[in-house]
Amino acid sequence: MPSLALDIRGLVKRFDRPAVDGLDLQVRAGELYTLLGPNGAGKTTTLRMVAGLLDPDGGRIEVCGIDIAADPIAAKRVVAWLPDEPLLYDRLTPVEYLQFIAGLWSVSPDVAATRGRDLLGLLGLWEHRDERCEGFSRGMRQKTVLAGALLREPKLMILDEPLTGLDAAAARLVKDLLHARVADGATVILTTHILDVAERMADRIGIIRAGRLVAEGTLDELRQRAGLRHETLEELFLDVVAGRAEAA
Repeated sequence: MPSLALDIRGLVKRFDRPAVDGLDLQVRAGELYTLLGPNGAGKTTTLRMVAGLLDPDGGRIEVCGIDIAADPIAAKRVVAWLPDEPLLYDRLTPVEYLQFIAGLWSVSPDVAATRGRDLLGLLGLWEHRDERCEGFSRGMRQKTVLAGALLREPKLMILDEPLTGLDAAAARLVKDLLHARVADGATVILTTHILDVAERMADRIGIIRAGRLVAEGTLDELRQRAGLRHETLEELFLDVVAGRAEAA
């Protein structure tokens, strides 16, 4: 059995209602896994708990074999979280931001300088390396944050709507970078409302409804379990979310 990059058992989080309701989810090491669901299904809440930003009300989370409740610092060292709203220190330049990330995660200055130069070049940010981030567009901010995550080469990358605000060329580049990380042995989990992205990128797809995983598998597996009547992921997704198909 392949090792697991993420192992969630019976995860619960309540606000005014259950946001995550006894969720079980396993993501294999070295795969690109896409988590889908309608607004309010519990996707972001789940991933924020995996990243250690929210405390669960119940259940267990392990990342790369580390129980995040027992050793949260060790867990954070192997996980990079990119929210849908990129968070930057506006007064820093991209180079200064990467230096800050390198210091925070104990990446040596020489390694950080080389990786940072390569990443900023790949992401089209090199010519903006000495400009303060406060003037950046959403897409440029998104790419700067992504460079920071890639700089420290985490074992597990979690991205919430990573292509929002990117033009077609930048989105293609980000997809290529994520596939390259997976090819190098890392694991990527992402959420997206762009179903074509999930259809083309994911090794496996999970669909959450009302805080529970209701469908999971490759696209072909999902189609077979739903009766082979869906030509596209969009059709299958809409049926599963509406409760007309159960593909788990």
